[in-house]
Amino acid sequence: MSSSMESTYLPATTESIAKAQEAKDASESISILYRVIQDPSSSADALRIKELAITNLTNYLTKENRAEELRNLLTQLRPFFSLIPKAKTAKIVRGIIDAVSKIPGTSDLQISLCKEMVEWTRAEKRTFLRQRVEARLAALLLESQEYTEALTLLTGLIKEVRRLDDKLLLVDIDLLESKLHFSLRNLPKAKASLTAARTAANAIYVPPAQQGTIDLQSGILHAEEKDYKTAYSYFFEAFEAFNALEDPRAIFSLKYMLLCKIMVNQADDVAGIISSKASLKYVGPDVDAMKAVADAYSKRSLKYFETALRDYKAQLEEDPIVHRHLSSLYDTLLEQNLCRLIEPYSKVEIQHIAQMIELPLDHVEKKLSQMILDRKFAGTLDQGAGCLIIFEELKTEAIFPATLETISNVGKVVDSLYMRSAKIMA
Repeated sequence: MSSSMESTYLPATTESIAKAQEAKDASESISILYRVIQDPSSSADALRIKELAITNLTNYLTKENRAEELRNLLTQLRPFFSLIPKAKTAKIVRGIIDAVSKIPGTSDLQISLCKEMVEWTRAEKRTFLRQRVEARLAALLLESQEYTEALTLLTGLIKEVRRLDDKLLLVDIDLLESKLHFSLRNLPKAKASLTAARTAANAIYVPPAQQGTIDLQSGILHAEEKDYKTAYSYFFEAFEAFNALEDPRAIFSLKYMLLCKIMVNQADDVAGIISSKASLKYVGPDVDAMKAVADAYSKRSLKYFETALRDYKAQLEEDPIVHRHLSSLYDTLLEQNLCRLIEPYSKVEIQHIAQMIELPLDHVEKKLSQMILDRKFAGTLDQGAGCLIIFEELKTEAIFPATLETISNVGKVVDSLYMRSAKIMA
């Protein structure tokens, strides 16, 4: 028989709580705490002890990775919620949902749990709690890439929260909407939502974690617009906030700071940032990955660059933000290297270029044809002979554009004189 179905309850007293803490293993502690919660007494002291029992039980179930039991616990506690203040109910519900999120591989369970709680809060007319659970649900849907459902949910929620003027929740929702539009590659809307979040945040006290989230999102959007210097300053602010809170997002802020330094051609600064006191505790695969990229960029070596991408695939390729910027960096580096190699030639074998740059032949051939189409240099590929033919760039005489400009200006003067004469004649 499950511990949650025990028929005999224990009195909700501090002795019962102490008994649970002294139990020989977690299963016994969980069993005792379930029995404490089942005490039918609803005196103020009993309710206070039951709240403590629920907190302890949540912690034990989280440590034991018993996500399904946490979900069932929320259902079992519904009668208890009618006996305690709404604010305490909200705290317990959000605490249990947070506990489930700490258990790995529970994304689908979290989504269905939030949907259940939204239905219950609607039925119970608990608007304050429902809005917060819906915001949490939208964040989970965004993580699961259920963009359409998340957008529909957020659109309705924003209108409702703006009407109630709940600034703190509004900051959260606007930030979520910004992340969602960014994921959908709609930058103007992502920036508009972030501006709305900042406006709401300016009117209230924003907790450091939330301010860090705003700065992190600001940095991501500035980096997307190639404004890496501004992005760096935002990532630095986010890193300081998350580092002080020991928030795991600190490592991402640091990683993006290093990325910005590489993108603005200051790869040599990376080693200095990594060796700073604040950064040293984050040394690991993520920081090593950025260091490898910085080294490859400093040496202008595509071979080292590709080695870094291969060795740190999880940290570089699977992080969509880093991956997007490194792709453009790789392209720039490849073009610079190819232009340097073909400069002395008027005709050269593609195989020879591929050997010099240490990349596969088809890869080099494809890139050269793209560069010709993008007019990075004048030339053509003779695929039959496997050669690249580079044309002499015809230098345009400076006198021609100047002549055209003079003729254009004379034309404007003639038009102006004609207009004046027409007015006089009239």
